[in-house]
Amino acid sequence: MLRRGYQVDLSALMRMYETNYAKLLRLMPRQDDVGEFCVYDIQGNEFQLDIVESTRYTTLLDIWQRGEIPQYLRPRLTVRMYHDARVAEVCTSQQISRIQPRYDYPNPRMHQRDEKHQINAFLSDWLAHCLRNGMTKQNIIY
Repeated sequence: MLRRGYQVDLSALMRMYETNYAKLLRLMPRQDDVGEFCVYDIQGNEFQLDIVESTRYTTLLDIWQRGEIPQYLRPRLTVRMYHDARVAEVCTSQQISRIQPRYDYPNPRMHQRDEKHQINAFLSDWLAHCLRNGMTKQNIIY
């Protein structure tokens, strides 16, 4: 019997990228300029979206939780938005840079076979949570 590994469902992943893009558009700062940011308060937890890079066709966002929690527990994602394709994908998460579409398992860092899908699904859930429960903190100076 031939044993098959994890197969990337490209159409499902692309649908998730498209919905994440649409959700991010609603949460982004008004100006798409480097240094702009938004802070959302969700039931006493603050999350921040920072624009790190902005070009004609892409925007790079850093999304992270603020507050008095240890760095290693603090959710942090770097997301690239592709405006021409209208998709957004997670580029880095926590200590994982360059997330692969598929990992052999087991692997030295013990990533899940579908790590890329799981991280983008986390972003999707987080964005939906922000849209349902978040309140924008306007005119904040930090």
